[in-house]
Amino acid sequence: MFSSLRVRLPLIFLGGILVAALVTTAIAIQLFGSLAHDQTETDLRREADGIAQLYSSAINQDFNTSFKNQSRRAPTFAGKSLERATNTRIYWDGPVSPFPGEKSGLRPLNLSRIQWTSGKTLSFEFTPPSLHATYLAVANPVFLGKRPIGAIVVAKQKTDVSHSVLALVKRLALAGAFGLVVAGILGWYLSWRVVTPVVKLADAADEVAGGNYAVELSARGAGEIGHLSERFGEMTARLAEAEVRERNFLMSVSHELRTPLTAIRGHISALREGVVEDSAQREQSLEIVEAEAQRLERLVGDILDLAKLDAHRFTVMHEEVDMEQLLTRAYETFTEEARRRSIDYRVEVSARPVIVSDGDRVLQIVDNLLSNAFHATPDGGRISLALAQTNGTITVSVEDTGPGIPAEKRDRLFRPFVSEGAGGTGLGLTIAKELSAALGGRIGLESEVGRGSRFELVLPAA
Repeated sequence: MFSSLRVRLPLIFLGGILVAALVTTAIAIQLFGSLAHDQTETDLRREADGIAQLYSSAINQDFNTSFKNQSRRAPTFAGKSLERATNTRIYWDGPVSPFPGEKSGLRPLNLSRIQWTSGKTLSFEFTPPSLHATYLAVANPVFLGKRPIGAIVVAKQKTDVSHSVLALVKRLALAGAFGLVVAGILGWYLSWRVVTPVVKLADAADEVAGGNYAVELSARGAGEIGHLSERFGEMTARLAEAEVRERNFLMSVSHELRTPLTAIRGHISALREGVVEDSAQREQSLEIVEAEAQRLERLVGDILDLAKLDAHRFTVMHEEVDMEQLLTRAYETFTEEARRRSIDYRVEVSARPVIVSDGDRVLQIVDNLLSNAFHATPDGGRISLALAQTNGTITVSVEDTGPGIPAEKRDRLFRPFVSEGAGGTGLGLTIAKELSAALGGRIGLESEVGRGSRFELVLPAA
């Protein structure tokens, strides 16, 4: 259950929110506690100052002549009433009460920590006599004239401050619980929105792994999920295309291998059994066997070259190449076929460059282009081979009068195992394109349906 992304995502989402809420609550409690403590101390200072001023005023009025005068009276206010009014406990701290014989209502307190003789207001914590709770207190000196004679101590129990913090904790807990419920609903919804396309992608991947490439992803999603869905669709399309190409390749190669092997086997059997007795016929049979063996060699060589190019294990030689001699050699390779099929076969050389490249591979490219031209041109047609140099590039063009190539088929023409007619594996143009790129050049194509095609090998002159 917990291995499912649908469950883990909401749990991670809620866990993150819970941790953030706990950290925020801890910080809020600490800040609020500090704020409440400071506010309570401020209130106590204000109350202590006010009460001390009241008592100082009463004492000074009663002792306006001398501190030793015995005919003084008590103030008209009392400590009990002040405690009820301020919700605090009020103490007198000093060696001698300023109201001997009178009931001022002030609780006596004698703490050595209160340095009231300094005349300064002091803040401290203590445990009052006969009580067990800790109080936060402020001591404010009482003056007779300019001389401090004691201090008014106003104290408030610390649990009163804690009650405010506890109330805050309860409210935060309630808000946090409500927030977790809302976050849980939101997390589940977001998880559903995110996981649903991923689950569909996983199901589609299972289908593709089972060999079914006709997978449609209706819900594309957005952002990275949408991008992944699009790329997955492209991947399945390419896999399906690769499977078709592989199937076509196997069918083409098996046919191409079977045809020369059948011819070779037939002629060898005839020669062995003595069916062919005439020496001229035997010579002809041997020539056919040799031609078919060469055909097999070319087919195997094309397959090996393509495999090397795909595996990036292809080595390019660097040598001086006389392009005129190379073109002449390529031209002479097909002169006999042109004569036999009555094809107007010509060569045009407008430049005689010498470049640094791999001569054998350049010759292989030109041979493949010529072979493709002879394959597409009917008997009695025209094929021209031309060499030119312009703007730092060498151009070898092969032009034919074949049926031409429609625009929608031009891109796939250079893909492996694609042949527009019978009798070929569709590897020649693919190898030519890959070899030209390895040599730093390219293959160009211009074609018009019904009038023929023009292939160009463009190589750098430097």
